[in-house]
Amino acid sequence: MIVNRGKKIMWFLLLCFVLFSIDVEMVFAGNSEDSRHLVLVAGSASHRVGEHEHRAGVLLMERCLAGVPGLEVSSHFDGWPSDNRAFDNADAIHLFMDGGQRHPVIQEDRLQLMQRLIDRGVSFGAMHYAVEVPKDQGGEQFMDWIGGYYETYYSVNPFWEPNFNNLPNHPILRGVKPFSVRDEWYFSIRFREDKVGVTPLLVDAPSDETRGGPYVYPHGPYDHIEEQNGKSEIVSWVVERKDGGRGFGFTGGHFHENWGNEDFRKFVLNALVWLAGLDVPAAGVQCAVTQAELEENLDE
Repeated sequence: MIVNRGKKIMWFLLLCFVLFSIDVEMVFAGNSEDSRHLVLVAGSASHRVGEHEHRAGVLLMERCLAGVPGLEVSSHFDGWPSDNRAFDNADAIHLFMDGGQRHPVIQEDRLQLMQRLIDRGVSFGAMHYAVEVPKDQGGEQFMDWIGGYYETYYSVNPFWEPNFNNLPNHPILRGVKPFSVRDEWYFSIRFREDKVGVTPLLVDAPSDETRGGPYVYPHGPYDHIEEQNGKSEIVSWVVERKDGGRGFGFTGGHFHENWGNEDFRKFVLNALVWLAGLDVPAAGVQCAVTQAELEENLDE
């Protein structure tokens, strides 16, 4: 009897050990140090169909990033998450929304919220109109977080078609071939003094005609823009902050149809993977998009 009882205890302990080992393995598998959480925030509808398609653009980004190992993506719409706890586990945040005086990030106490996240090492990206904030309300923060911002009457926003032929050696450019698309590419960005820490990624020289306007708004032209005729301009860039976080600025994104350009699309997807702190695949993020898919989720 004693021997049988001893065997039962031994088998019970062995079973407990096995179950405990499986449980520990599952916990660690679900919380890998290599996994990252990217929060995408889309602005509200604001333009004609096919322009500033924040919701459709974010849904497309989320779908294309679904197969990236170690990357968890959550998307939020209508300008801001309904609950700020959506950012609690974020490793990176990327905004695609209208900016300026009505920029969602400068409303209420959100700049302070973002600053607390930045101080924790969270990376931050902004796309198209989202790179524009008032100089005295967000300008200083964006200078720190992503290296620069669109400043009204200093920066300009014409429609033009740059040729990105000289692509630098950076993980975000993996698998990206030279490309050209017409968009509302902002330039004359207000960068940090001497562009300290800013790494240009997409650069081209606007034509003299482009510099001479009209710009989308205000129409211009501006003397300080025309005085730079022939010079190149940075329309997308990154920074690596001292706190370990990363910053990404991208001024394109006005026309939703540009997601149909493989290299435009791959560039942004690669940037989001890099922003989240993961290694960009050697050939870049692979994601095919059909014309029918481009027409999904458009604003009414």
